[in-house]
Amino acid sequence: MIMNNCLARFFCLGMSVGAVGLGGLARAQVEYVDPTMGGQGFMLEPTRPTVSLPNSMVRVYPVRKDQLDDQIHSFPLTIISHRLGELFSLMPADNANAGDEPQAYDQETTTPYYYATRFDNSLIRTEFSPAAHCGYFRFTFPSDKPVIVLANRYPGDISLSGSNVVSGVEHFNGMQAYVYGELSLPMQGQPSGGDQKRLVLTTTKSGTTLEFRYGISFISLEQAHKNLAEEIPGWTFDGVKRAAKDRWNEVLGQIQVEGGTRNQRIVFYTSLYRCYERMVNITEDGQYYSAFDHQVHQDPRPFYVDNWLWDTYRALEPLQTLLNPEVEADKLQSYVRAYHQLGWMPEFSVLWGNHECMTGNPAAPWMADAWAKGITNFDLATAYAGLKKNSLEGTWLPWKRGAKSSLDDFLNEHGYMPALHPDEKETVAEVHPRERRQAISVTEAQSYDDWCTAQIARALGKDRDYRLFLHRAADYKNLFRADKGHVWPKDASGNWIEPYEPGFSGGQGGRDYTTENNGYTYDWDVQHDLQGLFALMGGRPAAEAKLDQLFREPIGMSKYDFWYKFPDASGLVGQFSMGNEPSLHIPYLYNYLGAPWKTQKRVRMLMDTWFTDTTLGMPGDEDGGGMSSFVVFSMIGLYPVTPGVPIYDLASPVFDRITIHLHNGKTFSVVCHNNSANNKYIQGIRLNGRAQSKVWLTHADLVNGGKLELQMSDTPNHALGAKPSDLPPSAMMVNPGDYVN
Repeated sequence: MIMNNCLARFFCLGMSVGAVGLGGLARAQVEYVDPTMGGQGFMLEPTRPTVSLPNSMVRVYPVRKDQLDDQIHSFPLTIISHRLGELFSLMPADNANAGDEPQAYDQETTTPYYYATRFDNSLIRTEFSPAAHCGYFRFTFPSDKPVIVLANRYPGDISLSGSNVVSGVEHFNGMQAYVYGELSLPMQGQPSGGDQKRLVLTTTKSGTTLEFRYGISFISLEQAHKNLAEEIPGWTFDGVKRAAKDRWNEVLGQIQVEGGTRNQRIVFYTSLYRCYERMVNITEDGQYYSAFDHQVHQDPRPFYVDNWLWDTYRALEPLQTLLNPEVEADKLQSYVRAYHQLGWMPEFSVLWGNHECMTGNPAAPWMADAWAKGITNFDLATAYAGLKKNSLEGTWLPWKRGAKSSLDDFLNEHGYMPALHPDEKETVAEVHPRERRQAISVTEAQSYDDWCTAQIARALGKDRDYRLFLHRAADYKNLFRADKGHVWPKDASGNWIEPYEPGFSGGQGGRDYTTENNGYTYDWDVQHDLQGLFALMGGRPAAEAKLDQLFREPIGMSKYDFWYKFPDASGLVGQFSMGNEPSLHIPYLYNYLGAPWKTQKRVRMLMDTWFTDTTLGMPGDEDGGGMSSFVVFSMIGLYPVTPGVPIYDLASPVFDRITIHLHNGKTFSVVCHNNSANNKYIQGIRLNGRAQSKVWLTHADLVNGGKLELQMSDTPNHALGAKPSDLPPSAMMVNPGDYVN
């Protein structure tokens, strides 16, 4: 049962208040968040110390290369999307000619709800705190002549009205953003050099403190003004800061942890904070602008955008399904509305529409998983129509969306994406010139996503469609080469591609055959039919040995050569890549092989090695919660290996006690007896006082509330979870509905 939002907020508020005094929690959870964690990109993009409210429209961070960059270029008034740019620009200055050049800084404070720094030369102190659609800057100047520079980052204009009102517009990616702001001191200003894109504002009254509060809108300037009036009606910077802090404690307080080290608590709560960066609620006062049809829609239900679903369907959306089912339903319905408006189910729903990115039909596992876990407050029939259209009428080509191509006709008829031989030139115009065919990855994504679509067809009573999609779910088998023991690309004539080397073939990023990772990763990218995959590998003992070898397999060349070709394959352990999302489920596969003690050992090692409270504490692209949600699940000892099947695999919790406060008012606790860094192996399992030997739980076990007790030891229990009857269900062999309530 899903309770109303008011009651849910009551429970969450109670949690955050009660959390402060718990043993092992000496302070409120937000105090454990360190937004600088991962701020130095290990190989690719760093994390950003985003200041915002959870899932809200205004998001701000200092614009710089990474956390080690000692100069700030500007502050945006909000960001468009992680890695994809900022809107408007603001900088304080010590004279009317400054504000253009980046400034060195020091004395930086970074939290989810508040940011502050001081610039070295000018000694100007800058502070910021957010509201949902608004922001609030406070500047403290050493002199009594404050100067700030506001500018456009995209085509548009910005101007001063009267003595203290600023308004502006920017046009970007086929849409527009508006700002309405007010200054605490009377100012005078004019476009710099007659350029309406840059406005230098100087005070006409002495003062060392200047405050700037503003509203953002994607609808109109009037709506931006209204947003500001509703959310920040007065000059109350500390009040805005306090409210933002309270909101973060409310959200983070849904999960309380005890035990572990201080650094582990920092990693955990920082990761949980990052799980609220996306999706973003862009509804403004009961209406929203949709870039899917370029219309303003009246709708009291929130409309969410900005998720990179290829990354986030794996763990982020399942985490939010568990913690916030009402909000998750709104996000799912947002995709349904986008399908109505666009005509295709989005691949990545972003602020300016559908971002045609990555591979597959990733809305299918997200929607199938939510439905299997009891979220029904979205239009499943329309969602299914969009998923079916994407699968059968649309293209599966990477970084494309729209009508199918000749390669999709081949895929539909033969059950695999045909690959090209090395140095063979592309003949199909629709193939993205850089992304190539990614033939193995596309085939595996189609198989899993169609399995998920089949589950929705079954739920709707569409038996013929169910059988069709279930048949397509086995297509991955067409690319498993038994004599080599690997997935292997195949040409249109049915011949295996030669030469092919799983660790290094396929051009930059492996994109002729795979997506961002090499063939060793995609040997295991069959989340929906693990026992079928193991059978292809020669049975469970052979598959277990092969999985062991994955973590030991040498790259066979210099790291320089390997990472030049596979920069996304970071966080390597053998050929296993911790830094990219297709690998996230792999350490948990030992549970399906009857050797869960190896999952317990491996996950603990991966957490200790790659996720630390440092600027290098994220081994790959974070992708707006895609990686952080893996951390949250793994640190509490649970993981959703197959979205669409409502179960969670057990690993080895790092904390002595974890309490999850659910939106139905119940709590689920994980208690680890005799837990420590060495005592990482589960010796015994009791759920609500009853012993069990299986190393997995159903979603119903969690949402019905209760207590999971784990007896820990420094010695593996080889018998626990080893019997065939104790193995987690392999999706192709079960009805996921059997594991609902």
